Amino acid sequence: MKKRTIWNIWRFLIIFLLISFIVTCNFFLFLNSMSFTKEMIQDNAIYTFFNVVLLSLIFAVLDSLQRHFTINRPVKKIVETTNQLAKGDFEARIPDLHNFYGRSEFDDIADNINHLADELSGIETLRTDFISNVSHELKTPLAVIGNYGTMLQDPEISYEKRLEYAKGVTDASKRLAELITNILKLNKLENQQIYPDKKSFDLSEQLCESIINFENIWEAKNIDLDTDIEDDLIINADAELLSLVWNNLLSNAFKFTEVGGKVSVTAKKDGNYAVVSVTDSGCGIDETTGRHIFDKFYQGDSSHATQGNGLGLALVKRVIDIMEADIEVKSKVGVGSTFTVKIRRN
Repeated sequence: MKKRTIWNIWRFLIIFLLISFIVTCNFFLFLNSMSFTKEMIQDNAIYTFFNVVLLSLIFAVLDSLQRHFTINRPVKKIVETTNQLAKGDFEARIPDLHNFYGRSEFDDIADNINHLADELSGIETLRTDFISNVSHELKTPLAVIGNYGTMLQDPEISYEKRLEYAKGVTDASKRLAELITNILKLNKLENQQIYPDKKSFDLSEQLCESIINFENIWEAKNIDLDTDIEDDLIINADAELLSLVWNNLLSNAFKFTEVGGKVSVTAKKDGNYAVVSVTDSGCGIDETTGRHIFDKFYQGDSSHATQGNGLGLALVKRVIDIMEADIEVKSKVGVGSTFTVKIRRN
């Protein structure tokens, strides 16, 4: 930023010329109405000139002081703060710019910049957390693959152990592939690279197909599946995007429901809306987890004992937002959770 001084010769010259013009015009008007000798005018001309110079100097100083406190100083603070933000210091904020006139337009600019800094700070935190969580989630399956791969090289292991280790490598590979796929999908959704392709389709049929995909899981865990899906529930939406929602909600319901538990799926018309609810009898969600449940990589189980990468519900929320639908979560620890999606049928 170019340094500005209180004194500015060009401003003084402008004020001097302006005052000289005004004084000259007034003198002409005054002299036309009164009689003065040439000698009297010549004798007082020098005093008039110095008076004009003095007045110009006083006004120039006052103008410079006024500009310093009302313009230069606020601009300097704004520039200093924006330079800090540009260097990556997202904690920098513009202080109050109030002067003896009260609030000015610079205060509005400062408020907007401070708000922008808050947003940038939040984005930077999310970026840091994202990198940290991605690193962790990638490291875990890679470590599993590496360990099992090393054990598979032992020529003396039994056939049963070899199958067990091979299955471990396969499961870890699937988890890694799922993580990368979800990251790519979420990135496209957040950057508006995926746009809804709305077409009429039977939501009832789509829900049934999604449920059938988890048949092996609910049978293996002896889960009591209760469905109440209204027939011919036709909606106009993007079927492919909505399938992400149902698959993730059902996956979580079956994953967090204990052996012998219960999962319920309902779908019905409610005026111009279609309402789908997925209820499980799992561990439930506490209040703290509930506030972050749609955040990327957030998991209530901080030990990562339950397989997952914390991206499923983030994908669900982003799809729901794109489809201009609503999602509501009701949960109680030890009782279970209910996810309700409300989407326009037309």
